[in-house]
Amino acid sequence: MTIQLEKLIIAIDGYSSCGKSTLAKSLAEKLNYIYVDTGAMYRAVTLFFLDQNIDIQNVKEVDAALEKIKIEFKRVSNSNQTFLNGKNVESEIRQMFVSDWVSAVSEISQVRKFLVRQQKEMGKNKGIVMDGRDIGTVVFPDADIKIFMTASMQIRAKRRFDEMQAKGIHIKFEELIENLSKRDFIDSNRKDSPLKKAEESIEIDNSHLTEQEQLDMVLHMVEKLKV
Repeated sequence: MTIQLEKLIIAIDGYSSCGKSTLAKSLAEKLNYIYVDTGAMYRAVTLFFLDQNIDIQNVKEVDAALEKIKIEFKRVSNSNQTFLNGKNVESEIRQMFVSDWVSAVSEISQVRKFLVRQQKEMGKNKGIVMDGRDIGTVVFPDADIKIFMTASMQIRAKRRFDEMQAKGIHIKFEELIENLSKRDFIDSNRKDSPLKKAEESIEIDNSHLTEQEQLDMVLHMVEKLKV
């Protein structure tokens, strides 16, 4: 059963492996909204740069590469999948070699401007749930609901570890801690639209919340806007 109401823009920001996508997907399904995983968009750009050996320090190379990139989201077997230039890359963009570079690529101003333009266009008709790191601050500063998600490092790493193990990707737990810590630092300290909590955001620490509990919390916020 879906909830019917005037269409909203819901922005969900937060650190890596905090469950942003899990919440956003469930929320979009419940509300019958479009879901956009902006992290997947940055990962897709990163994958393209790595495949094409793009020098991310070279402005001209980056600009030329961006002109060759088309990112789409499609439902495949009842799952949201990321397509890069017509190819399903959902599995590839979740690999550690992409995770190791995605924050560095996300720092690049041309990349952020390129993707933010697309993200704004996706939300022009509202009825959208978008998660990322600058959604409530840059992409949709006037979003109807802004959420900032966080969780303890150990729990975030454990969630990511379990997720990768389930996909057959083997990595040491300590490497995940190092990767998440590095990404947190880069994301929070970059010059262009750093990760930070928007003033109007409601913070949710889901270290000890179930997926249903956090979903119910946000649905309650949505219901209050109906009054």
